Amino acid sequence: MKVKDIKWDAKGILLERPNRFVGIVRILMPKNLGVHKVHIHDPGRLKEILFPGNKVYLKRENIPGRKTKWDLIAGEVNGKLVFTNSRYHREISVWTINHLKIFGEVDKITPEFTYKRSRMDFLLIKKDREILVETKGCTLAKDGIALFPDAPTTRGKRHVEELIEARKEGKEAALLILVFREDARCFSPNFETDPEFARTFLEALKSDVKVYPLVFSYSGESISYLTKIPICPHSG
Repeated sequence: MKVKDIKWDAKGILLERPNRFVGIVRILMPKNLGVHKVHIHDPGRLKEILFPGNKVYLKRENIPGRKTKWDLIAGEVNGKLVFTNSRYHREISVWTINHLKIFGEVDKITPEFTYKRSRMDFLLIKKDREILVETKGCTLAKDGIALFPDAPTTRGKRHVEELIEARKEGKEAALLILVFREDARCFSPNFETDPEFARTFLEALKSDVKVYPLVFSYSGESISYLTKIPICPHSG
C-alpha cells in the first residue's frame, strides 16, 4: 500500500560520517559528480547502514542559504534499501492514522503537542477522547527482530515516561514504531544498547500504552506500508 512518492536523485558511496548530521559521499549516479557533503536527518548511529564503502541514496535539496545541497534518504542492507530520513516521519504517521484507522475515525490531529516536559508528536481528538501519540523510527534489525533505539536515548525514554503519565491521568496513549526493515518479524526494545529505555518500554506496556510496530518498505521511488508486526514474546 503506497504511502508517499519519494524518488532518489543520486546514488553514491559513503566515504565517512564526520558527525551525526553530515556525511561525505562520492556521487556516482546518474553521473559522476564527485565528492559532496550531505545532510543526515536521523540522530541514530545507523552503523549497519552508514559505514564507509556502503551504497547510499540522496535527494537534492535546493534551499537558499543551506550548506548542503543533498539529503541522505536511504542506504543498502543485504541488497535492500532502508529508509533513513526522519523528516518524513510526520507525513508517514499522519497517513498511518488516516488510512490504517488504527485509532478509528479521528476528528482532529494536532502535531507537536506540549505535554508536561515534552513535545509529543500528536494529540488526537475523538469526540470527547484524547490520545497522545509519539512516533519513533526504527532502522535496525537483527535476525528478524526490529530493535529501537540503536543508540542510548534519554529523550526517547522521557517521551515514553510521559505516555505512562498520561495513562495514569486517564488519557489514552500510544507509541507508533515506524519500522523501515522489510525483514523484521517482531519488535523489541534494544535491551543491550539502552537498558533504561527498554525498562521504561516494558513499564509502558504494563500501563496499557498501546504500541504499534508498523513495517514500511522503500523501493527507491516510494514508501509503502507492508504490515503490522507483534512485539517479540520476550519483550512483552
